[in-house]
Amino acid sequence: MGADGVVVRHSASGAPYRLAASGWIEARVLNAGDGTHEHPTQALLDAFTMRRHLGDLQGRKVVIVGDVLHGRVARSNVLLLATLGAKVTLVAPPTLLPLGVENWPCDVSYHLDPVLPGSDAVMMLRVQRERMNAAFFPSAREYSRRYGLDSRRFTLLPDDAIVLHPGPMNRGMEITADVADDERSVIVEQVSNGVYVRMAALYLMLAGADETAADVQEGAA
Repeated sequence: MGADGVVVRHSASGAPYRLAASGWIEARVLNAGDGTHEHPTQALLDAFTMRRHLGDLQGRKVVIVGDVLHGRVARSNVLLLATLGAKVTLVAPPTLLPLGVENWPCDVSYHLDPVLPGSDAVMMLRVQRERMNAAFFPSAREYSRRYGLDSRRFTLLPDDAIVLHPGPMNRGMEITADVADDERSVIVEQVSNGVYVRMAALYLMLAGADETAADVQEGAA
């Protein structure tokens, strides 16, 4: 078809890399989420949203809560936020943490309440409903009781902390409606920022990268 760019969202981890490295096409490839591996543009928009509210992320404490095992958002966020100097803590039941998570550049906790008072941002991950009957946790009610962000836990946060969620939300499960709609929740802005960040990614992929390379060459000359 002569495409210049291909955006790949695939259930198999590594699919975008396989396509980009295969030699089958000459187009540039953008990873829009691959299996349980990564979701780079989500991490970019999350970090962008945090920086708009918190400024420099160096030394900031970010808590990511939920299904780390099956979600690709957490992995990309940990890698990017750690690169930007943030201190990331993952919170989840042991059954929803992947093997080797101890090698990620972050801390891990099985308990949510103790990590909230010192955090600058809390990101709740979607509980995938297809996992609820797979024995990863006893019940939806039990998960919500231990790992849901409700009004009580919300009061444990510092006054200037923000709440994020990559969406779609299960209101009443991982986050209650009053917290999701609070003025310190930046979830709606987060979704809007996704449009701008992905526009920028597409621009750099299709045009901006060449212009940047040309500018560098001209500067060197």
